[in-house]
Amino acid sequence: MNTQHSINVGGLSFEWDLENGKFLFEGQESVLFWTSTAMKMLFDTIEEIAGEDAAGVVMETTGYRQGMVVGSYFSEMEDVDVAQAAALITNTYASAGWGVAEIHNLDVDDSTLEVHLKNSWEHKINVAQQKTTGGNFLPAHYAGIFTELFEKNIWYEVVHYQIDGFNESIIRYFPSEKTIEENIHRLARASEAREIRQLEKLVEEKTSELTMLIKELSSPIIPVLEGIVVVPLLGTYDEERSEELMIKTLQNLPTYKAKYLVLDLTGLNSNFNRQAAALIEKLGATAGLIGTETILVGISPKMSMVIGESGIDILKFNCFQTLQHGIHYALAQNGRSIL
Repeated sequence: MNTQHSINVGGLSFEWDLENGKFLFEGQESVLFWTSTAMKMLFDTIEEIAGEDAAGVVMETTGYRQGMVVGSYFSEMEDVDVAQAAALITNTYASAGWGVAEIHNLDVDDSTLEVHLKNSWEHKINVAQQKTTGGNFLPAHYAGIFTELFEKNIWYEVVHYQIDGFNESIIRYFPSEKTIEENIHRLARASEAREIRQLEKLVEEKTSELTMLIKELSSPIIPVLEGIVVVPLLGTYDEERSEELMIKTLQNLPTYKAKYLVLDLTGLNSNFNRQAAALIEKLGATAGLIGTETILVGISPKMSMVIGESGIDILKFNCFQTLQHGIHYALAQNGRSIL
């Protein structure tokens, strides 16, 4: 059984070595894939893993660099100029199933040209993927080819894609300082910016959660016995926190049917100032308007000095050294005690 086969199509050789499982195109080992199934699956998988933006840069970079290899091969041929190399390339690609490629408006002096692509393998894959825009592998591929042929950096601009409803894709090529490396860096910067935005969003969400938690834990209202609630004051109270304390306390006093509000000032020892003293006076006075008597506990000598210097009258409230004394006093007013 003959396992060696070869044919010549358009001046190009195709060889099969079935015994060794080889397929050669122009003497080079090659591989055949079904376009709308196997190749589509490859493209779909790359996009699924890397994301569509990253996949686009990968395909563009790969196409460009492969093009440079092809361009280098043809540029090294003896007695072959750019126009002849371009003709050889398009014939070679048509024989290999890459679709019809035609070179238009080639200007060797200006290093410009147009490539018209029709029914390329990339177009067929994009159709199978149900894409609404064409890919950038082949546009970048020809940019790489002519970068080598013109011996200067060539970039591209897509006039339109065949998938847009045109008879063919048209791509213009011209000298440019733009490089494939810039696109890689741009993707990296965009990815970094997305990660920063996600991090900022996460920080914002966690900060909001922490703020809410602090609000819940800050100056909690503790119903210790019937008709008696305790509010421990902790830390420093700015305008916003003072307002929250006022609203939260006054809204909950009727809920607990509180006759006595015990403000524990022990946690204010290191942060007690005129503003804190004014807050206590205002809170106690407002609570009195809805029938709740305020009792102050945990007043230190330092607090006494600040209160005396501030001129704020909080002596109208009953004051005790410890929380225990304050609760015993409130109970005693109702004729009760703790045994």
